[in-house]
Amino acid sequence: MPLAKSRSSAADVALNVAAQDMTSLLADLAATESGVRRNAVRALGLHPGSAAALCDRLQVETSPSVRAVLFTTLIRLQSPAVAVRLAKLLRSDDAPLRNAAIEALQEMPDAVAPHLQTLLADEDSDVRIFTVNILAALRHRQAPEWLAVVVRGDPHVNVCAAAVDGLAEIGGPETVQDLRDLRGRFAGNAYMEFAIDTAIRRIGAE
Repeated sequence: MPLAKSRSSAADVALNVAAQDMTSLLADLAATESGVRRNAVRALGLHPGSAAALCDRLQVETSPSVRAVLFTTLIRLQSPAVAVRLAKLLRSDDAPLRNAAIEALQEMPDAVAPHLQTLLADEDSDVRIFTVNILAALRHRQAPEWLAVVVRGDPHVNVCAAAVDGLAEIGGPETVQDLRDLRGRFAGNAYMEFAIDTAIRRIGAE
């Protein structure tokens, strides 16, 4: 019995030390020196519970190097909740931040997958385009089908054009008929006809 109590006490001490360490690291996220912030982000990669705070830091971080480590750490801590926070950055006017969020989401297929239908139905066509760009590079078995759904129903020509480009990279023979139907939907649009014909040729060549 005394031995069991000793073990329990040691575990409690370890948990308290870990909690204090995480508290200190979270405080360092607001440090003046970028190096301190960068080191804190790296260390917080060992604490899954820090993901929300790291996402918060993305909103205000101005150092490109710290930002890069933030994204790398969030990819490592990826979860559906992290994907939701990063997806909100698709609306950002900060192009480097938005592009980094797109690249990060492309690295977390399972985490972002539950949110794709909502993003593809967003009223903002730019958000839909960015989501299509994520899909085109997403290592997920359903990505070609999701792109085909865009081709079948999205009313915006630029969103469909992005989906066509994506299918040219990852589409299979089963998507060819959808592309042919899209050609009819945008008949007379020279760019779309060219892009669709190119995609069909590339898919056929595979």
